[in-house]
Amino acid sequence: MKNKPLIIGITGGIGSGKSVVCKIFKSLGIPVYDSDSRAKWLMRYSEDLINEIKKNFGQNSYLPDGQVNNKYLAENVFHDKEKLKLLSSLTHPAVGKDFQNWVEKNQNQKYLLKEAALIFEAGIYKTLDKTILVTAPQEIKIDRVLKRDPHRDKAQVLAIMDKQMSDDEKIPLADFIITNDDTEMILPQVLKLHEEFIQQKV
Repeated sequence: MKNKPLIIGITGGIGSGKSVVCKIFKSLGIPVYDSDSRAKWLMRYSEDLINEIKKNFGQNSYLPDGQVNNKYLAENVFHDKEKLKLLSSLTHPAVGKDFQNWVEKNQNQKYLLKEAALIFEAGIYKTLDKTILVTAPQEIKIDRVLKRDPHRDKAQVLAIMDKQMSDDEKIPLADFIITNDDTEMILPQVLKLHEEFIQQKV
């Protein structure tokens, strides 16, 4: 019987560079499931999820052309903890089902990566074989985000960071750490992990 692929979570706070790390894994031929992008896709195209969102947050949750009304949700949901929790309770099962289908389609791989911003906060790490945390000092993370997202200011970036666990809180929960502080090269760190995962030495 063929071994199932290892399911490895990869996460990191805003500005940590986890997307760059994921691109390196992809270039090595490893499939990466981007939970946040898939959640947005499902909110746009999953009929069941669309109906649930409209039922709970009103028809205004969507624009006439079928696009998600992000402005409406930002004003009416994202600043209300209870409503945000409700929205998450609708999207998480849909993403979970979508992820399982994706895993089934990629059974021939030695390992698969699940990229998600809130792997530890949402308790997703408990369902995975291993986890990778991409870390960077806070000032470097802030600087990266401000360069990447000119529409944000430092206060907004700090507000996002406040909603996420700090690296100090995540490190004890992670199985592997990739340091992305602009002094240590990330490619050798990724290649080392890739070899371990390919040989199933984890």
